[in-house]
Amino acid sequence: MTENLPKKRGRKKKTAATPLNRRQELFVKELVTKDGQITMREAAINAGYPTASAHTRAYELTNPHINPHVVSKIREYRRELDEKFGVDYKRHIRDLQVIRDRALEEGAFSAAVQAEKARGLAQGDIYINKSEVRHGSIDSMSKDEVLKALKELKGIDEHVTIDITPTHNTSDGKKARKRLVERISDASKEATA
Repeated sequence: MTENLPKKRGRKKKTAATPLNRRQELFVKELVTKDGQITMREAAINAGYPTASAHTRAYELTNPHINPHVVSKIREYRRELDEKFGVDYKRHIRDLQVIRDRALEEGAFSAAVQAEKARGLAQGDIYINKSEVRHGSIDSMSKDEVLKALKELKGIDEHVTIDITPTHNTSDGKKARKRLVERISDASKEATA
């Protein structure tokens, strides 16, 4: 029964094993070696694809459903470059030591110190970097928390607090101040209770 079926027309479906043509090879090398420096469209143009259709070609070349062989080569080439130029602990420490030694030979003591400090930081247990990050503001505090913080601040700065109440006030500021103090003291009593 399968013998009676007509042969499929068109191109064969591409697989990861399909060989790349010259432009595709150039595209892969351009895209991977200049990763982050150029766009996929620019990589397609540099590989020889027409400017007018470079955007479409770049999309097609990086789509695993359309060109799985190109996507496979991109991954493979990235992996090769990562192995060759990637940062690992041993290489990092060795390179910093080489930089330090060359800096010392040249008399660049500041650069040598910086390289040695970077080696210590990479080691992880020579230098300790401490930082404290606080989140929140008075806007995120409840009224009780604000009143408590004000009470603490008032107690801390009591010896340096200066009363700067104006003496020539046309409005009755004493009454307003008294009401405010009463509210704060009532609220602080409620907060401590």
